Amino acid sequence: MEINLDLQLPRDAASVPVTRRILTAALDALGVEDQICGDIEMVLTEACTNVIEHAAEGIDYTVRAAIQDRRCVIKVMDSGHGFDADRVPVPETGAEHGRGLMIMRALADDVRFDSFPEDGALVALEKRLEYGKNSLGDRLTEPQLFGPDDMPDWPDGEAQG
Repeated sequence: MEINLDLQLPRDAASVPVTRRILTAALDALGVEDQICGDIEMVLTEACTNVIEHAAEGIDYTVRAAIQDRRCVIKVMDSGHGFDADRVPVPETGAEHGRGLMIMRALADDVRFDSFPEDGALVALEKRLEYGKNSLGDRLTEPQLFGPDDMPDWPDGEAQG
């Protein structure tokens, strides 16, 4: 199973909840567990908000999300000057700003920051998915019960395949 979403959005705060709702709708339809969904919503919000607040160039940004069996990969790309994530200072306890990178690193299973000085920045986030028992996602990712030669007969007696 693979679901791909490709969104090009204006660098406007109103785009963040729209993006979050679109991805959450897909995750909910598949039956992704609530805690996992919440983590994905949070990392997506942080990545998009960082683009809106910090990308100095460009009028839009792109969010690509792929749900592939039991993982979700999100890529947020902008056309700003990029940044070096390792040089971003750790915020002081209780600080209102500067926590986004820490939140993404804490909640995602894998985080990658790439900077392309002439073309922008990329934040890639990956999260393992867990589905509720008998959910659509659980059924679509379970091993196939039948091989191509083992398909059951249709009511008219002829195997379809």
